[in-house]
Amino acid sequence: MKQEEQRATILGSDAAWPPWRRRLHEVIFEADTKAGLIFDAGLLLAIVASMLVVMLASIERFNTEYRSALDTAEWFFTGLFTVEYVLRLASVRRPWRYATSFFGVIDLLSILPTWLGLFLHGAQSLMVVRTLRLLRAFRVFKMANYLVEGHVLMVALAKSRTKILVFLTAVLCAVVIAGALMYVIEGPENGFTSIPVSMYWAIVTITTVGYGDISPHTPLGQAIAALMMVLGYGVIAVPTGIVSAELAEAGRAESAAHAPVNSQHCPDCGLDRHDSDARFCRRCGHSLHT
Repeated sequence: MKQEEQRATILGSDAAWPPWRRRLHEVIFEADTKAGLIFDAGLLLAIVASMLVVMLASIERFNTEYRSALDTAEWFFTGLFTVEYVLRLASVRRPWRYATSFFGVIDLLSILPTWLGLFLHGAQSLMVVRTLRLLRAFRVFKMANYLVEGHVLMVALAKSRTKILVFLTAVLCAVVIAGALMYVIEGPENGFTSIPVSMYWAIVTITTVGYGDISPHTPLGQAIAALMMVLGYGVIAVPTGIVSAELAEAGRAESAAHAPVNSQHCPDCGLDRHDSDARFCRRCGHSLHT
């Protein structure tokens, strides 16, 4: 009975929702229709074009010769993305919820640099954040399964964080000990002028980067360096094993818990990744068919 009342309430609220907002939401947030696909494909092309403008503006020769054209193009794309952001807010039931979501924050950050550039010199360089908006391609090109795999990866990383933190703490202890030993053994005359500098050498060595700007000269120092190099392979292998095990577990859990999903957005809370046959949002219970 409660479920029927809830659905009646939802359908009633749908009736009160202006048709133009329903249509706008369908075009902007859904890629299942021709209009939505055209909108998203055009948006991706605009994002790529705006990034090219930013890159060209960073080249001194282009910036000098075509400064006016580049500025005009940048303001055009900023105006376009600003209108798009406002339309996104207008097409959802709870604008604040969308504004504080991942894509909502990215959309806002993609237009702020140009406006901030009126007050802060160099702020336009931050427009590279627009590249994150290309993540929408997963929805545009029907890559909903990639969204599922991304969710599995995030779950695996979250479950691995404690083990990885303990491992990194052990590595940090090894770096401090090795740095102190190298400072005592090699000394300033061989470039190990302080314990922090020696720790820098230890980090560069244990990560197998090997800049070569500082190197041990004594036999004992070289022996410790060799030990650090061998330990470096463990630094690479251990976190990989931890995350791989959690990935396998998270993948099995995801396969058992979810049927195939689509990219449909809930018009009320903005949640996506619903089951293909779902009619209501799994978070708020709102109808998915506006």
